[in-house]
Amino acid sequence: MPSSPLPSADFPVDLDHLKRMTSGEASLEHEVLQLFLRQTSRLVEALDQQSAQAGALAHTLKGSAQAIGAFHLAGSAAALEEAIRHGRDGALELAQLRAAVAEARGAVEALLRRS
Repeated sequence: MPSSPLPSADFPVDLDHLKRMTSGEASLEHEVLQLFLRQTSRLVEALDQQSAQAGALAHTLKGSAQAIGAFHLAGSAAALEEAIRHGRDGALELAQLRAAVAEARGAVEALLRRS
């Protein structure tokens, strides 16, 4: 997808994982990344409005992040899910999740601009 490789260690999306998940098909990568942007926007908005569903929303976000190789985001979503499961308020985890979402979305937007 990108014309030159981005450093995997510092980049919020594991490009090798993304390539494996899409069989290296650039059009499929593009489609999956666009879907990720739409879904994360919707999920974060829902987190703001539906605190009773926060655990399920975090779980969905975790799966979406794992699918594209945004493993830091997936870990943040898992941490929020775990906090909720154990009855904690999850405010710290939610703040970390928001930061991870912003970072992953920025990376995905950069990938889409390069394609």
